[in-house]
Amino acid sequence: MLDMFTGLSFALGAGLFLALVFVLAYEFINGFHDTANAVATVIHTKAMPPHMAVMASGFFNFLGVILGGLGVAYAIVHLLPVDLLLNITSAHGMVMVFSLLTAAILWNLGTWYIGIPASSSHTLIGSLLGVCIANAYLTNIPISEGVNIKKATDIILSLLISPLIGFAVAALVLLLLKRYFTGPKIHKTPQEREAMDGKKHPPFWPRVTLIASAMGLSFVHGSNDGQKGIGLIMLVLIGLAPAQFVLNLDSSTYQIERTRDAALHLQTLYQENSAKLSTSIDMDKPATEVLSPMFKCKTKEAMLAINTLSAQLKNITHYADLSIDERRDVRRLLLCIDNSAKNVAKRNDISSKDQDDLKRLRKDLTVTTEYAPLWVIIAVALALGLGTMTGWRRIVTTVGEKIGKTGMTYSQGMAAQVTAATAIGIASLTGMPVSTTHVLSSAVAGTMVANRSGLQFSTIKNILMAWVLTLPATIALSGGLFYLGTLSLN
Repeated sequence: MLDMFTGLSFALGAGLFLALVFVLAYEFINGFHDTANAVATVIHTKAMPPHMAVMASGFFNFLGVILGGLGVAYAIVHLLPVDLLLNITSAHGMVMVFSLLTAAILWNLGTWYIGIPASSSHTLIGSLLGVCIANAYLTNIPISEGVNIKKATDIILSLLISPLIGFAVAALVLLLLKRYFTGPKIHKTPQEREAMDGKKHPPFWPRVTLIASAMGLSFVHGSNDGQKGIGLIMLVLIGLAPAQFVLNLDSSTYQIERTRDAALHLQTLYQENSAKLSTSIDMDKPATEVLSPMFKCKTKEAMLAINTLSAQLKNITHYADLSIDERRDVRRLLLCIDNSAKNVAKRNDISSKDQDDLKRLRKDLTVTTEYAPLWVIIAVALALGLGTMTGWRRIVTTVGEKIGKTGMTYSQGMAAQVTAATAIGIASLTGMPVSTTHVLSSAVAGTMVANRSGLQFSTIKNILMAWVLTLPATIALSGGLFYLGTLSLN
């Protein structure tokens, strides 16, 4: 772990350390900002004592990060356009990281302080987009090229649609519970049950369901939101300590050969489809011709990029055998080849079989670049888990008491949590970042409407304002910081 500082100047090493602290601070804040939602219903329905619920939630968040994979992490990384990822230097990498993290942390802290369940996911996406837009302006390129529009659109649609789904599904689940489970206790609030029979805890099965769904929600929150922190740390490490992290230096000989073979199979696939692809890819380059060192990433030069990568990795069994510049070149080539394959896969004239092959080959191609060291995963898991155990009370009060006009019943708590846990779990499996805050808040609102309890529109208005304002506010803040920071380097 400490070898990442090897060869860095004191200033760059200090910047790297501070950047890592900022990422972990973001995840810590995310813990008590977003994860409070995971325990709001289980605390409010008195299924678990608050401190036990928060500690258990922290533990399951930790497990979620450890076991959640890296799909969401690199969905976040690839929100940045490939040219920006290719040209990150140490100084620009530092400005980029500090700009987006400062914007995200300030917005998260501000909304937490006033008790609004705003979305850390929205915050991070907005901060990333702000950097992309400012970079496009500074480099005089169109916004459509400066922002990974397809990835940004997919992520924003996921963030916008998931709360609507949460609202509708939770309302439906509650109506089904009321139809098929007619026992009076399940549909009582804790206060109503205590007045009825003197017991303040839920009945056995509702209590088990509430606890299990809260821990499940904590786990999937860790597997989704925790990965965002992993992606941010990898951006920091690749930008500020490229010698150690542009490629996975622990890659086996088999993995390196798998990477090289995937590129060569892509070349064969392009040649087999040369009649269709000749307008997009230059097919007439000899196998001995390679790209110049500071090449531009263009789909038209995909064959040359593959030639160059094949030459770079010839007879290489360990990435440590490459010089630092060669490692950076290999990463640039892999990103470009993968980006070209992604562009080819979008074509309507490519057969479904070839599209499936492209998907598999892209996965093989990135096996040694889309990774995270174990210490990164553990550090993020600890930051998120510890953050969960701190400062949770404000958000719990809002979710449990200020969304509906009446108290939350046991059946409402179950419907909201099961819906949110399922939705976020599916999002994690498909590699799409969603907002725990907005999915659960909308699910609670859905159960209030279905139960004809009414909504506190002042709270709903605040949540909707945060939902609407988070993206433009964080885009403006991170973009402004990146613009000023970049100008100061010139």
